[in-house]
Amino acid sequence: MTIDYYSLLAKSVIDGTHETASELTRQMLYLGFQPKEILDEGLLKGMNVVGQRFKENIIFVPQVLISARAFKVSLSLLEPFLSKTDTEGNGTVVIGTVKGDIHDIGKNIVAMMLRSSGFKVVDLGIDIRVEKYIEAIKAHQAVILGMSALLTTTMGYMKVVIDRLKQEGLQVKTIIGGAPINQAFAYQIGADGYAKNATEAIEISKNLIN
Repeated sequence: MTIDYYSLLAKSVIDGTHETASELTRQMLYLGFQPKEILDEGLLKGMNVVGQRFKENIIFVPQVLISARAFKVSLSLLEPFLSKTDTEGNGTVVIGTVKGDIHDIGKNIVAMMLRSSGFKVVDLGIDIRVEKYIEAIKAHQAVILGMSALLTTTMGYMKVVIDRLKQEGLQVKTIIGGAPINQAFAYQIGADGYAKNATEAIEISKNLIN
């Protein structure tokens, strides 16, 4: 009976069994599987299932982080064999939590899933002022800026950033998210997209660059 290594690898990511994921990845490389196909047909398919289950509230943040660990461990084994265009072919996203806000769990999940979907991610962290966003966008030639906020007192800073981007003439798409954010607010401040979870953030990001 033929072993379906791709399905087994995807399942190990979904289950978050990082030791199994790394062992399968090693075996597949030894057996001559193409690294790009291991990434696409195994690891990414597993993370896509994780993202969909998270979107549907079937699983929650702890399970996503466990799956992310399995994904990262396996990806680290593939990276020496992959070109940058294989893993970062969709362009660069600068992401960060806005000034005055130190919450980052949601942002971290989005950053991880963007990386797993072929974006290069520059994660600035928390409490990020407008100047730092602009500096990073210019330095990395970012195509998308992602901003998050969990506090109603900090969400208004997103407009400060978007207004400044327009003043600077930077052609970068903006996506916002966080508990107090909604689509109406995104329209109000001129953001290009609003995502209520990580899976939507990936879908919107891909749509914005195509």
